[in-house]
Amino acid sequence: MGMSSKMTRRQLASVLAASSAALRGQIPNPAPPLPANPAEELEAARAQIRQNGERLALVDLPLSTEPAVHFRA
Repeated sequence: MGMSSKMTRRQLASVLAASSAALRGQIPNPAPPLPANPAEELEAARAQIRQNGERLALVDLPLSTEPAVHFRA
């Protein structure tokens, strides 16, 4: 008999939790300095959005992952 590639939900959850913990240790997240005025706060927020966009661009998410959504009135 060959080895089955089926995995239980609990096994999958434990694998994902372990990989998530490992990834958190690899990505440094330094705390930015506190903004002194509203202009600096706005620039810090924009920089954070750009940084988040760059990180999201690194993730390859197949189209089949997203569910089909239909809004009906």
